[in-house]
Amino acid sequence: MKPTIYITRKIPDEALQILEEECNVKMWDKEDQPVPREVLVKETREVDGLFCLLTEAIDKEIIENASHLKVVSNMAVGYDNIDVETASQKNIMVTNTPGVLTETTADLTFALLMSTARRLIESSNYLRAGKWSTWSPMQLTGQDIHGAKLGIIGLGRIGQALAKRAKGFDMEVYYYNRSRKPKIEEELGLQYASLEELLSDSDFISILTPYTAETHHLIGEKELQLMKSSACLINTSRGGIVNEDALYSALKQKKIWAAGLDVFDEEPVSLNHPLLELSNVVTLPHIGSASIATRKKMAAVAAEDLLLGLKGETPKHLVN
Repeated sequence: MKPTIYITRKIPDEALQILEEECNVKMWDKEDQPVPREVLVKETREVDGLFCLLTEAIDKEIIENASHLKVVSNMAVGYDNIDVETASQKNIMVTNTPGVLTETTADLTFALLMSTARRLIESSNYLRAGKWSTWSPMQLTGQDIHGAKLGIIGLGRIGQALAKRAKGFDMEVYYYNRSRKPKIEEELGLQYASLEELLSDSDFISILTPYTAETHHLIGEKELQLMKSSACLINTSRGGIVNEDALYSALKQKKIWAAGLDVFDEEPVSLNHPLLELSNVVTLPHIGSASIATRKKMAAVAAEDLLLGLKGETPKHLVN
């Protein structure tokens, strides 16, 4: 008898076919909106496997309500949307999709850094609004990237990939991490710094650490005060790592130069959010891994791990 699985959003056909061959598949098939909570609770009650996205809170209620659940496969690197502790207590495997999106997310992070530093979105809007009437020496001037100091908070796979890109721009790269990584320091020519040193000395600061209880609001008023007035803060990790009220205040008062944000505390972000009012903030709708090839690979990895777990085998990317 085939196991029954629930998929919380329409996924690429290639991954769907992998699952349909071996499972009875039920799926929320609307691409542009997440599955409603009441539907998620109902549909997961008797399934064997769950294929979800970071938009779904797979919390204690969901897990304890799902009497047959064996595997939760998250199509994302982060898994802060899942109550892993409760899942572990009930012997439910949780998987994620690391590695496959590393290079794509590093590309986006560096693109966001460049867009923020050189005011690309602001300049495009300036032109489209018909404000460009002449060339002037200091019009829409930004910050240099080449030769600047980059501070990376979190030297995981994506942090290392970002460091490689920065070296191509002759940037000095510093990093702060829970533990030092001497071998990678040597390989990539990086320098370790305390968080305070990194914030004080860097021209660009990229947040690439996982979101946990320890990193919640890791960057707040105190940390933003340490930054240079010419510095840019780039966040492509999770919104909750930054205190958005403190960030708004720092940007509004010109205590830091700009911010580039692919993530927010609450997503989708409200159009009334004060950060969206500022011209020195570049905002994106959480598209770090959004290349066609990478999203297809992520879906395939999540599908394959889900099937392994359902067969009683160990998934390749087991979180717990």
